Amino acid sequence: MPNFYNQTRAATSLMRRLINPTALARPRCFTTTEGHRPTLVHKRSLDILHEPWFNKGTAFSMTERDRLDLRGLLPPNVMSSEQQIERFMVDLKRLEVQARDGPSDPNALAKWRILNRLHDRNETMYYKVLIANIEEYAPIVYTPTVGLVCQNYSGLFRRPRGMYFSAEDRGEMMSMVYNWPADQVDMIVVTDGSRILGLGDLGVQGIGIAIGKLDLYVAAAGINPQRVLPVMIDVGTNNEKLLKDPLYLGLQQHRLDGDEYIAVIDEFMEAVFTRWPNVIVQFEDFQSKWAFKLLQRYRNTHRMFNDDVQGTAGVAIAGLLGAVRAQGRPMIDFPKQKIVVAGAGRLVFLPILKLTVLGTFWGNPFSFVLPTSVKKNKEVIPQMEMRY
Repeated sequence: MPNFYNQTRAATSLMRRLINPTALARPRCFTTTEGHRPTLVHKRSLDILHEPWFNKGTAFSMTERDRLDLRGLLPPNVMSSEQQIERFMVDLKRLEVQARDGPSDPNALAKWRILNRLHDRNETMYYKVLIANIEEYAPIVYTPTVGLVCQNYSGLFRRPRGMYFSAEDRGEMMSMVYNWPADQVDMIVVTDGSRILGLGDLGVQGIGIAIGKLDLYVAAAGINPQRVLPVMIDVGTNNEKLLKDPLYLGLQQHRLDGDEYIAVIDEFMEAVFTRWPNVIVQFEDFQSKWAFKLLQRYRNTHRMFNDDVQGTAGVAIAGLLGAVRAQGRPMIDFPKQKIVVAGAGRLVFLPILKLTVLGTFWGNPFSFVLPTSVKKNKEVIPQMEMRY
């Protein structure tokens, strides 16, 4: 009887297609859930399995396999997502050592390779693993491991992720943004690769920092992974090692500067806000001279912020406020604190500037102790005149 039923169903499906030939060419839609709203999936068969946004691997139910033409393309046993994660974690522990490319490949980079392969084939499972093991894997997908990833990105590159806008794309960016498949994007993290962490100019390889930052936003903040976009703006590099490397994936020319550089960033901003007017653009790891200028240029006209400028200062102030609370003192005593600034980073003045504003607001200026190396850093002192 089951065989008769299956044969009848197959014959009915075939007759339906013969009667309506256009059904052969028209892909069927399948509805999945995106939060509380359905998402129409226009792909089927192997295209679904090759699409990390929608691929669930062996977790597809038999009903889903029938509707998406996946029956016979997967092992017959349907596994839960929990079983998939358990199997992956066993493999991860076993492969951590085997995935190393010799003695120079640290264990952290081996973990990144394995996680990245999972990200390439099954995005849902990737984020489930990351969320369930956030303390262990946050340092793998972001700092400090992401710095090593960026340094070696041209060699690690396997599958494109995010978008690349370059100096060669001037005049084309408005049309390029429509090449991205998502109609809605909530968050863009963009870098030009000019100052990646403390590693300097890494050119196009700096996109690893944007990818890693958005992975954390998805795992820790619950942002929809289908609505985030990592972006690299490649205007060249001044890293001589990369300029001479035949395997380097970016433009092998020196960086644009001045008005030419501004023109590229302007065109990018116009393009992304034309397609996605409500998107938030986060500028990440730009050189200090451009970080300040671009923040002032766009902050009053676009939904954007600079994480290195505003994020760093905000976290520093939050830490200082927490220190007052830890002493058991009321916040009214905050302006009475004597603050010692250690380190000579170029952005060290930003928390100082914000505290100066707060001190003025409270009517009691703060007392600062600065290291000599900071006092001599004249490059960023004029930036303290900017308004934040």
